[in-house]
Amino acid sequence: MSFLSMNFLLFLAVAILGYYVIPKRLQWVWLLLFSYIFYLASGTTAVVFILATTVTTFLAGLILEYLDGRMDRELNGQTPPLTPEQKKAVKARYKRNKKWIAAAVLLINFGILAVLKYRNFAVGNVNQLFGTDFALGKLILPLGISFYTFQSMGYLIDVYRGKYAPDHNLFRFALFVSFFPQILQGPIGRYDRLASQLFSQRKFSLERVERGLQLMLWGYFKKIVIADRAAVVVNEVFGNYEAYTGIAVIMGILCYSIQLYGDFSGGMDVVMGAAECFGISLDQNFKRPYFARSISDFWHRWHITLGTWMKDYVFYPFSLSKGMNRFSKYCKKNLGRHAGRVLPVCIANLLVFFLVGVWHGPAWKYIVYGLYNGIIIAAGNLAAPLYQKAALALHIPTESKAWGLVQIARTFLLVNISWYFDMAQDLKAAFIMMKNTVTGFSFSALTDGTLMRLGLDKKDYLALILACGVLFTVSLLQENQMEIRCSLAKKPLAARWGIYLMLLFAIPLLGQINLTGGGFIYAQF
Repeated sequence: MSFLSMNFLLFLAVAILGYYVIPKRLQWVWLLLFSYIFYLASGTTAVVFILATTVTTFLAGLILEYLDGRMDRELNGQTPPLTPEQKKAVKARYKRNKKWIAAAVLLINFGILAVLKYRNFAVGNVNQLFGTDFALGKLILPLGISFYTFQSMGYLIDVYRGKYAPDHNLFRFALFVSFFPQILQGPIGRYDRLASQLFSQRKFSLERVERGLQLMLWGYFKKIVIADRAAVVVNEVFGNYEAYTGIAVIMGILCYSIQLYGDFSGGMDVVMGAAECFGISLDQNFKRPYFARSISDFWHRWHITLGTWMKDYVFYPFSLSKGMNRFSKYCKKNLGRHAGRVLPVCIANLLVFFLVGVWHGPAWKYIVYGLYNGIIIAAGNLAAPLYQKAALALHIPTESKAWGLVQIARTFLLVNISWYFDMAQDLKAAFIMMKNTVTGFSFSALTDGTLMRLGLDKKDYLALILACGVLFTVSLLQENQMEIRCSLAKKPLAARWGIYLMLLFAIPLLGQINLTGGGFIYAQF
């Protein structure tokens, strides 16, 4: 069920109405029911996989808790008391058992994800490399499998680490895994921040629902007016990449930058607005990334919950492992203190961004996309002392606003280079487009009508520029710590509704409406 369909809007209206009408103790049951209705609307077969993840993760959490309790009884219930050596042996045994349980469930669930999403990619590469002829399968890709798998496995790891106790109610845990606004494209929630909100009892609040619908309206504006209009140029250029060079390719890349920004941030607004209608605040997942001053800063603003998931469950465990500690000591001894401190971080970052690339999809272009970002971040960390010395030698005012603008422009350029890999049909197409950008570059394309052959006319470009101007203004105010929604809430009722109606009418007047289907880019993951 696409968030852009009329069916979803009607579905959401019924869900909100029923949520505040039924007895409050049953509100979480109502959310669970509608979450599974939403999921089943995508196909009945795929529900087997989300049930498998839910049940295996739930049971593993209970088993881990049981082992902890049994260990405590064994440590403290012996007469005579155990010696320190015996206690150490008991703890080691239970830790080993817990590790096997957690590892088995992680392997099962990430294995399901790998088989369903990456099997054909792996088979195709094996066939190409060894000349074999293994058949490609017709595989099911369940709705939101990447998001609910990462969210569930984060819960399991936290329970294993003792961060919080596991949920003892299977149906409540099932709601945490399947909550319908976020399952399609995130954010990737954490149990300790989300579960208590899902199970709280709430009275109806017109202000809360208004704020939720307000955020959804803004999200639809960004998606339908900005992203979908820019997508016309993107589809033309990337779909016929060999026919375009120079300025035309650059326009395709810039429009993809606009499309992805409007699509992803708009999608997050719709998701968070829908959840807010139920009084649930989801984790922030998007924070004006084109104002970033480095690639590292960009990834602290773009798909924030994926980045924090990778940081907590991949980066820190890997970079702080015994092997990396030994490597750090070796580098400090042989390459200097800076290298010893930074090289392990660089390797951990490369691992993280390799996984980020794999997460985006089963294709080499995504792996290169991830490694491109990881390499730039690693290079920046390694060269940081050189940058500082160069800035001092050249008397660059690194704290000035002007230098900040230079950093933003530099980062925006590097990000746009990465979009070649992200959007191109394949890795070969990405390199061809890069070559064509340089070899066919000519400013004459700005005046010879080339841009008018990319699918948009003058009115379309004007509408896109106007909408981007509105988005930029709002984003700039937010970047300067202005709370737009709070300011809007303080305005008189007539002024608020005047703004709502302007946005509402702008969508059909300036956007491309498709109430029967379509969807957000990140819903593919």
